[in-house]
Amino acid sequence: MSVLDESFTKEKLKGIHRKRYVSEDKNLTGTPEPTKARENLDTALAQLNTDKKSAFIKAWEEAQKKLSKVAAWKNSKKAHLDAKLKKLEERLEQKKAEYAEKMKNKAALIHKEAEEKKAMVEAKRGEQILKTEEMAAKYRATGQTPKKLFGCVG
Repeated sequence: MSVLDESFTKEKLKGIHRKRYVSEDKNLTGTPEPTKARENLDTALAQLNTDKKSAFIKAWEEAQKKLSKVAAWKNSKKAHLDAKLKKLEERLEQKKAEYAEKMKNKAALIHKEAEEKKAMVEAKRGEQILKTEEMAAKYRATGQTPKKLFGCVG
């Protein structure tokens, strides 16, 4: 309720009570005489208004305290979750790096094995070439022709 509404309500209440007391307390001139009851009523209304304002202020302060507690709780939980998420992301990054390292090592191992197999094939081919050249030299030296022309025909 705004200050204007409160003053309007207070004036309205005073007007109602004035009419009641004015009709009873008119003297010959027609002006109202202040009475003890009217003064008590005004004092009571002022006290009521003050109490009402202080109650509203106290309720507002309590609500603000509760809201700040809720906000603090929310911020605390959010910070906790952010820290947990950051830790999890760091662990995932570490696992990713470890896995990438393992894959690089596997790729290097595969490359090494491929090079070894390639070297073995080259060595066998070299041995076959030497063996063939030796046989050709032997046949040339003896002047004989080979009995088997092809290894698969026989």
